[in-house]
Amino acid sequence: MPAKNLRYRIRVMVVASIVILLGLLSRSSLLPPTSFLGQYSGDILWALLVYLLVRWLLPQQSILRSAISAGLFALGIELSQLYHAPWIDAIRHTQLGGLILGFGFLWSDLICYAVGISMGVCLERVLLQKQFQK
Repeated sequence: MPAKNLRYRIRVMVVASIVILLGLLSRSSLLPPTSFLGQYSGDILWALLVYLLVRWLLPQQSILRSAISAGLFALGIELSQLYHAPWIDAIRHTQLGGLILGFGFLWSDLICYAVGISMGVCLERVLLQKQFQK
């Protein structure tokens, strides 16, 4: 792996770690679940993390293709919430399974995912890639 890709992946992982911490904080008791941030920040941060993971896995892929991949993945997870079988609901009722798979389909989540992925694209253009143009 070229050194440029390695440095890029390290930066993406640092940003992803911060996003994970913020996401866990968004689901803690510090934010009232009925507040705007309590309701939507977790889904936005989840989609941002999905985008960052796509970029980490495939750094050579274009930003647009990464955004589309992350969007399709997020859409697939959201649509999977329409399916309820005992085995997948059992996974959803674990802490990690609930954070990754969610519980029920919401149209508002799709908007949150679009916002999160868009934030990832902006972050990429402003912070992550700009450092490699120097």
